[in-house]
Amino acid sequence: MTESPAAAAPSAKTAIRTENAPAPAHAFPQGVRKGPLLTVSGQGPVDPATGEYLYLGDVKAQTRRTLDNVAAILEAGGAGVADVMTLRVFLADRADFGAMNEVYEEFLNEKVPAGVPFPTRTTVICTLPRAEMLVEVDAIAYVD
Repeated sequence: MTESPAAAAPSAKTAIRTENAPAPAHAFPQGVRKGPLLTVSGQGPVDPATGEYLYLGDVKAQTRRTLDNVAAILEAGGAGVADVMTLRVFLADRADFGAMNEVYEEFLNEKVPAGVPFPTRTTVICTLPRAEMLVEVDAIAYVD
């Protein structure tokens, strides 16, 4: 079920919810939209249908699943990857940077039309909330 951001007043803060991305495990929504700004909560390599963490030990596959989850929430909020201003990548192991970056670039090349700038990005090497997670990604988009 997708909550329509258009149904709310332009200044209203609206929670975004879609079954095409994993349900949050804690007290936060998948995304929030207020006016033209859409934020996506940190997503991991979770199967939306089962809630299971996928591709243990495979940062490439985890990165793709995570980015697909972010894209699903963007879509539910009325945006696309081309509307993203910034993506933040949280990576559990610095040694996985190259592999993550390869999949990240492939994903953006698929989702962002030629001539449209890629979003800015910050990559943080850190301890993630679950041991199964090698990567987490959040986003901020501007929706016309």
